[in-house]
Amino acid sequence: MYKLVILIEPPTDINAFESQWPEFLHLVEAMPGLRKEATSRIEQFLYGATPYYQMHELFFDTQAAAEQSLASPSGQAAGRLLQQITGGRMTLYFADHREDDLAHIQRFKQDSRASG
Repeated sequence: MYKLVILIEPPTDINAFESQWPEFLHLVEAMPGLRKEATSRIEQFLYGATPYYQMHELFFDTQAAAEQSLASPSGQAAGRLLQQITGGRMTLYFADHREDDLAHIQRFKQDSRASG
């Protein structure tokens, strides 16, 4: 899976940002090829150069699918609105996303204990 990660810096006007966020989500959810999305409100900043307010992740099958989705009319409209509501105070990047489920992790732990 491939994902677009959007890291949003603290908005200068949180109320305005929050009132327009559902419109952004509506546009994103109309993007072709989107498999799932996730929003994380950052509650505690531990370390780094920029404290972020929120992280939003858009998941696609491939990088090509993500790029095509961003170029779609919905993707372009979502990008324009995101620029507007954040004032450009954000970071975007693509990531090759891999995850493991807990059952597999636990099985690996059991296998390593049995062989060690």
